[in-house]
Amino acid sequence: MSIAFGKALAVRETPIPGLIVLDLPVHGDARGWFKENWQREKMSATGIDLPDFGPVQNNISFNDAVGTTRGIHAEPWDKYVSVATGRIFGAWVDLREGESFGAVFTTELDPSTAIFVPRGVGNSYQTLEVDTAYTYLVNDHWSPDATYTFLNLADETAAIEWPIPLADVEISAKDKAHPRLAEVAPMPPKKILVTGANGQLGRALRHEFGENPWIEYATRADLDLTSAGLDDARRWRDYSAIINAAAYTKVDVAETPTGRTEAWAANVTAVAALARVASENGITLVHVSSDYVFDGTKDGAYSTVDPVSPLGVYGQTKAAGDAIVASVPRHYIVRTSWVIGDGNNFVRTMASLGDRGIDPRVVDDQFGRLSFTSDIAATIRRLLETGLPSGVYNVTGRGEHTSWFDIAREVFRLSGHDPERVSGVSTEAYFANASAPVSPRPRNSVLDVSDVAISEMSLERYLESHATS
Repeated sequence: MSIAFGKALAVRETPIPGLIVLDLPVHGDARGWFKENWQREKMSATGIDLPDFGPVQNNISFNDAVGTTRGIHAEPWDKYVSVATGRIFGAWVDLREGESFGAVFTTELDPSTAIFVPRGVGNSYQTLEVDTAYTYLVNDHWSPDATYTFLNLADETAAIEWPIPLADVEISAKDKAHPRLAEVAPMPPKKILVTGANGQLGRALRHEFGENPWIEYATRADLDLTSAGLDDARRWRDYSAIINAAAYTKVDVAETPTGRTEAWAANVTAVAALARVASENGITLVHVSSDYVFDGTKDGAYSTVDPVSPLGVYGQTKAAGDAIVASVPRHYIVRTSWVIGDGNNFVRTMASLGDRGIDPRVVDDQFGRLSFTSDIAATIRRLLETGLPSGVYNVTGRGEHTSWFDIAREVFRLSGHDPERVSGVSTEAYFANASAPVSPRPRNSVLDVSDVAISEMSLERYLESHATS
């Protein structure tokens, strides 16, 4: 067996997206040879998108004879394939949904070469030397409940040019019986779970992602995030992302003994459970944060790196949830303010008051920007699809910041009512005679959105389509 010694660690892209060939340094002398078959730190430094590959199982297929042929099998996990001894001709066919479905790549592998095979790409090989050991790391445990996709080795569309004719080699009866490409059901993408699917943001996410088979929408009745059985509630390795749109948002009620317990359960305990599931299964966790994590005393907009200093129970629970999510290897913390969507909210309340002839008093010393749920949902989708680095992203409307008083007057104007009917009042005066606990509000809720471009819903468009529907 001839092995190329002394190669530098390098990567080569292939016509199949995500299928990457690696040249491995092999060091040899009279005693034999040595290689670092998998070295996460060095491979990560080359720019390969493998640092969070997270293998959990190592398999070896030993083949006695030349011509042993196996595959084509596409599995619901990623594989890192190499040859321990011997040499193979490998063929890979993209069996995932999408434009590259049916794309083929072939090459030879010896101990100085490896290949990363993404989930859903069919893997097959033919041995070119006796006593060939084909080894692969996978990032999920084998399961009979997993979804597999197969392709016939002799498929005419793939037209793989096997070095040794298939009629002359050892193939299992099962591999011979696999379907042709025209009959293959493509492997769907990993699932995305949306929690809190009936809330304002949850409904916007439904509209953004649609009713696709790879999107799952869950309410509290469907999935109890605080249940001891959460770890086994789903086959979590089948999920690429969890969008946590569930939260306790009764800001003032959170200041009561019962509300405090419920707020911590929903915004911290449940988030910690999701974070654990995400970390253990390589899932991206998207978590929605709030301007209430700040005390509102800053002179200027809050950036994504400003330290938190919540004033009330609700803000404290959101800040705690943020800290937990930040520990998940793959995460996005989407920080918003003044959320407006399909449901009960400030804008719809003001429009209703105007229609009913009620002249409201509205606080004029709290400043921020509206965040429309349609914009938040679109930004979340873009974060997941573009794979931006993990971290905090501020997502609100753009333009000059304003007060609740100014927004109320604009709602009246756009609704055909006299904005002078709205009068301003300080926060202290507004809550002076409150009969129930009131949460302290940040006076400055302005978030710096210079790092994320969003498609902005206007207040006028929102009122046309949502305010009185």
